Amino acid sequence: MDFAIPSEILATLGSLDAFIETEIRPLENANRQYFDHRRENARTNWDADGTPRKEWEELLAEMRRRADRAGFLRWSLPKELGGSGGGNLGMAIIREHLAHKGLGLHNDLQNESSVVGNFPIVQMFHAYAKGEQRALIEPMITGEVRVAFGLTEPDHGSDATWMETQAVRAGQEWVIDGAKRFNSGMNHATHDLVFARTSGKPGDAKGITAFLVPTDAKGLEIPYYHWTFNMPTDHAEVILRGVRVPHSAVVHEVGEGLRLAQHFVHENRIRQAASGVGVAQYCIDESVKYARERKTWGVPLAERQAIQFPLADLHTEAELVRNLVYKTAWQLDRQDQLHVSDRVSMANYRANLLACNAADRAMQVHGGIGYTRAKPFEHIYRHHRRYRITEGSEEIQLRNVAGHLFGYIRR
Repeated sequence: MDFAIPSEILATLGSLDAFIETEIRPLENANRQYFDHRRENARTNWDADGTPRKEWEELLAEMRRRADRAGFLRWSLPKELGGSGGGNLGMAIIREHLAHKGLGLHNDLQNESSVVGNFPIVQMFHAYAKGEQRALIEPMITGEVRVAFGLTEPDHGSDATWMETQAVRAGQEWVIDGAKRFNSGMNHATHDLVFARTSGKPGDAKGITAFLVPTDAKGLEIPYYHWTFNMPTDHAEVILRGVRVPHSAVVHEVGEGLRLAQHFVHENRIRQAASGVGVAQYCIDESVKYARERKTWGVPLAERQAIQFPLADLHTEAELVRNLVYKTAWQLDRQDQLHVSDRVSMANYRANLLACNAADRAMQVHGGIGYTRAKPFEHIYRHHRRYRITEGSEEIQLRNVAGHLFGYIRR
C-alpha cells in the first residue's frame, strides 16, 4: 500500500493554486458582493421566484471560461472530450483541496461551479448516449446546452423505483405524464433528463426509461421554484402533461434508465464527500486560528479544554473520513461503481455530517461573530446541510450499507 499523493496530482494542485491567484482571485475581488455578507441577496433575484440573478450566473460562466482556457475545467473528462482523463482519486484530492480554501469564485459548490468541473451528466452521456445525442456533449461542457435532472417526485424521493411519472409509446413518439420535484437547474436548462416508468410495476428496477426532453416542449410547465435553506434556488416543481418526444429522445435503452441515475449519484456522492472533508478542515483550521488569537479573561481561548477537545475530535474525524474517501475513490477507479456502492455511501454520509458538525462548531468557537454573515460558517452550514438529503439521504446511505452488510443487497 502506498498512501502518498501521486506526483502528477501534487503538480496539478500547485498549478491550480497559481491559476486561482492570478486569474480568479482578482475577478472575485472585483465582485465582492457575491462573496461577503451580501452574498445571498446579491445572488438572488427575489422577483423571479428566488432564482439566480443573471449577473451572478454570468460571473460563474466567466470563471469557467477562464478555467477551460487554462486547461483545468475538463480535467476529469476523457481525453477525447478535451480532458486529462483524471480519475476518481485525483478528483477527490482536488475537490478536497479546493474546498479547504474556503468560499470563493474558484469553487462555489452551491452551484456546483468550480475551476475543475464536475460533469456527471457529461460523463453519463459519453458512456450511454447514442446518435444525435452525442453532438450535445461539447455544448454541455461549454454551457451552451444545459441538462437538468428530473428524478425526484412529489411523492417519491429516494424510492425512485416507485415513481409515478409514466411514458407510453405512441408510434414513433412517447407521451409523458407526471411531475418532478426539486428538478435542479431548470432555471437555465435547455433540456430536462426526465425519468419515467415505461414498463413493469412499482418497485421494479427495470422498466424505468430516461428521456431527453426540451424545456420548451408543449405540456412541460414550471408552476414554481422551492425556496430553500440556502438561496438562490434552482429547484423547480415540474408538471408534465401529455409531453410528446420522439423515440430518439430515449437515453441509453428503454427500461434501463435506473443505470443512468446510479451512474449520476455515485459520481456525485464521492465528490460531495471529498468536498465535505475539505470544508470541514477549513472550519477546523479557522477555528484553531481564531482560538489562538482571541483572549478571554486574559488568556487565549486555545488554552481551554472546552475549545480544544471538540476541535481535536473533529480533526481526528476529518482524518478518518479523508482516508475512507481516498480509498473508496481509488477503488472506483478500478472496478464497477456498484461493487463499492456501500463504501461510497459510507464516505458520503459521514463526510456530509462532518461538514455540518465542523461548521456548527466553528460558529460556536467564534461566538457571536461566528453566527453573523461576516463569517462564512453559516453559509457553509446551510449549503452542506442539503447534502445530507440530496443524492440519497443519510438514511438511504445507511440502508445501502446495511443491505450489503446483511446480504439483502448483493454486489
